[in-house]
Amino acid sequence: MPSRVSDGSSTHDVLRLSRRSAQLLHLAAQGLLRRRPRKARPADIASTVAAMGILQIDTINVVARSPYLVLFSRLGAYRIEWLDESLAKGEIAECWAHEASFVPSSEYRFHRDYRSGRGGHWAQKMAERTRADAGADMDLLLERIRREGPLRAADFERDAPAVKGWWGWKPEKRWLEAWFALGALMVARRERFQRVYDLTERVTARWVEPPAPGTMEEADVRRHFILQSVHALGIARARWIADYFRLRPRVTDAELAPLLAEGLLLEVRVDGWDDTAYVHRDNASLLDEAAGHRLRATRTTLLSPFDPVVWDRARAMDLFDFEYTLECYTPAAKRTYGYYVLPILHRGRLVGRLDAKAHRQEGLFEVIGVWLEAGVSTSPGLVAGIASAIGECAAWHGTPRISVGLSQPQGLAKLVRAALAG
Repeated sequence: MPSRVSDGSSTHDVLRLSRRSAQLLHLAAQGLLRRRPRKARPADIASTVAAMGILQIDTINVVARSPYLVLFSRLGAYRIEWLDESLAKGEIAECWAHEASFVPSSEYRFHRDYRSGRGGHWAQKMAERTRADAGADMDLLLERIRREGPLRAADFERDAPAVKGWWGWKPEKRWLEAWFALGALMVARRERFQRVYDLTERVTARWVEPPAPGTMEEADVRRHFILQSVHALGIARARWIADYFRLRPRVTDAELAPLLAEGLLLEVRVDGWDDTAYVHRDNASLLDEAAGHRLRATRTTLLSPFDPVVWDRARAMDLFDFEYTLECYTPAAKRTYGYYVLPILHRGRLVGRLDAKAHRQEGLFEVIGVWLEAGVSTSPGLVAGIASAIGECAAWHGTPRISVGLSQPQGLAKLVRAALAG
């Protein structure tokens, strides 16, 4: 039976979870407990983004661009075109959220109206500065899109060299991005991952349910994002919540007390934690399964550095004892592991990390190195799981040849090679 403890009052008891059950509850909410029983379908893109609440965008393409890889970790092999099609159909939308992200189109209005939280963001500040410096040029650009329809940055020809700042973008690209951050433009679709911009009102008018007009109260938006964060995380400590949608200021237990009183959140105690944990009431059945030790993790997969499970490095340490740093911004000589290292999720645990590169033209998936966490043993099940995750990812990339280089422990690479060959 699930363990319950008194919370010191006569009103209710509080469920107690082991730390392992808390991990599994989190992964269940994130869709990472087990392999799906069927092949992925186009509709799974929107439903998966809805379950996470957000899909962060990053353009590094050493393995796969992050949003594609996050979906692969949950769906298995799927056609990457489905993400672009979901955006073009208006099932999902692009906006500034955690960072630049895909969100369900039904959630766009909350991000549109979250003013104070975005006010201090670097993209908002840069956009306001760009608007102040180049207002007339930005107005002309906006008028051209109004007149001609959706345009890419490449549609603005320029012979002059790019300027410094904003990744060396030419002025028109900076102006497009500024209007995107300020809300006048949205991404109508992507072509080979390049943004195609159109007027916001024209993009949203094509949606099945365009966002309601008017501006929501800031407090209502914040309350919504708090609840959405707890739902997506499965289980959350107060200090984890703000990061998910980059809320300001930080969320406290005192702020969550009314949501507990209303029954929107459930209070949970976790072994080893000295503070309260929270579960969304819509995840009550998952909570019962976790408390009854009925959640089972069987999936082994590779995670993007921008996967919701690991993007908050402090939360990954709190929940999984997994210390993780993305080293692509670190000089090569100072890297511990590699340029674009992917966490390895095996049966509900973060057991190691893998540095890989997909050489698509050569048909080669290169595993530069693979490292296990301290105390993780190279059991046959673990080796088979890692080999399967590598093979599945390589096949999805269309890179059937696989090489495995360095490893820690040293003999792991040989075992993985043998499992791949078998």
